[in-house]
Amino acid sequence: MSHLKYYAYPGVGVRNRTQYKYSQAVRVGQRIEVAGQGGWNPDTGEFYKEINEQIDQAFRNVELALHDAGGKGWSQVYRINSYHVPMNNEALDAMVRNFKRYLPDHEPLWTCVGVTRLAEDDMRVEIEVVAHDPDWSETS
Repeated sequence: MSHLKYYAYPGVGVRNRTQYKYSQAVRVGQRIEVAGQGGWNPDTGEFYKEINEQIDQAFRNVELALHDAGGKGWSQVYRINSYHVPMNNEALDAMVRNFKRYLPDHEPLWTCVGVTRLAEDDMRVEIEVVAHDPDWSETS
């Protein structure tokens, strides 16, 4: 689908595009879809070990991907899917804490799923989002 604009932020985004052949975000008109973001350092790819740190970093990585695709950030997000190893109250509390920080003015749709494994050994969370950027146009 060459007519779509794909994005890969510097560091891990470019590495993953090269190594795994996928992008971090795609823009479909006024809509931005962000691939699952983990709790990795965006420069080195190293995972934070503690679940709260991983979830906090995954939220920052979503923000990075949204900005890289020309969006304004979490304020434009209307749908979230999150995947957790394990899905427990600590992970749930960390997600809600970040919702309150990044989404203080609205409550997006959210699907939260516990899974047995994510893409990399140390990965404990993956967050994907869809955002609407109403001010964007092809000439922006």
